[in-house]
Amino acid sequence: MRATMAYGTRNGESLTAVRIERRDLRPTDVAIEITYCGVCHSDLHALREHGRSGPADLLVPGHEFVGTVSAIGAAVRTFAIGDPVAVGNIVDSCGTCDMCRRGQENFCEEFPTTTYGGQDRRDGTTTLGGYSRDTVVDERFVYHRPEHLEAASVAPLMCAGITVWEPLRQWNIGRGSSVGVAGLGGLGHLAVKLARALGATVTVFTTSPRKAEDARALGAAEVIVSTDTEALSAVRNHFDLVIDTISAPHAVEPYLSTVALDGALCLVGHLGETNVDVLSLLIGRKSLTSAGSGGHFHTQELLDFCGEHGITADVEVLPSREVNVALGRLARNDVRYRFVLDMADLDRA
Repeated sequence: MRATMAYGTRNGESLTAVRIERRDLRPTDVAIEITYCGVCHSDLHALREHGRSGPADLLVPGHEFVGTVSAIGAAVRTFAIGDPVAVGNIVDSCGTCDMCRRGQENFCEEFPTTTYGGQDRRDGTTTLGGYSRDTVVDERFVYHRPEHLEAASVAPLMCAGITVWEPLRQWNIGRGSSVGVAGLGGLGHLAVKLARALGATVTVFTTSPRKAEDARALGAAEVIVSTDTEALSAVRNHFDLVIDTISAPHAVEPYLSTVALDGALCLVGHLGETNVDVLSLLIGRKSLTSAGSGGHFHTQELLDFCGEHGITADVEVLPSREVNVALGRLARNDVRYRFVLDMADLDRA
């Protein structure tokens, strides 16, 4: 086994530095020295739920991280020691179901193995995430990272970025397309950047007029305050795709009304129940859809596209010892737009 330091908890309370063990390299494994790890809302949710029903396994969050290959298994052919790499929120899948064969491992019919809180398909152990100095991942779920991009700012692409990239590609967004983005947080700001780089005209919906300047700086052509009914009416049946990144429960009809004929509203923020009048879909043959994470093809495609266009997340980098500060501020939405932990100080923990 390979010992390393990480931040974990057994009761869902504050994370503390702990020594953990990573598995010995299997033939197709890649060992990675983690340099930066993003802090996602999913980490908050996992921590809130962990340990509620009694004693629990150690939880080490973190599922969007970058680093450098430090060792490879005997059968690895796509990576070499020293390669810059990135890992997202999936570290394994069955590899044989229809979804996996189509390159959509994120929808694996046997459910993908998540980067943390999942169950290793070989030995049954609980997976431990990227709030750590080192990790071991099968090469199928390790991605080549554009070395010229700032490493810390690449980390959120592996969760927030790919989550909005797949619907942009699925709905063939490109030059001449019109895209709406609801919410301007970790997912939303990347949706704006990526849609604009694909050639679309982007409009941001926000509840805060103060975000208008930021939205335009990110590439939005227009900003609409979502409580302004006249402004919403002006863009009725207008957008080819609206990506809704709002994490709190909310009515979706106002955004659905802005979708054009044969367009779609994609919900990627709040993933709970929602109510929709089917007539809102019928008139205009509109689609209500969702997306989550990404398969291997689209994930590497995203990284290559970002490398070509110089796209990264807007981040605030904190030393990893301030992980609980980052989580507390994230819970208060006090971040613009993504926290990233610098894992180097774990060497001294």
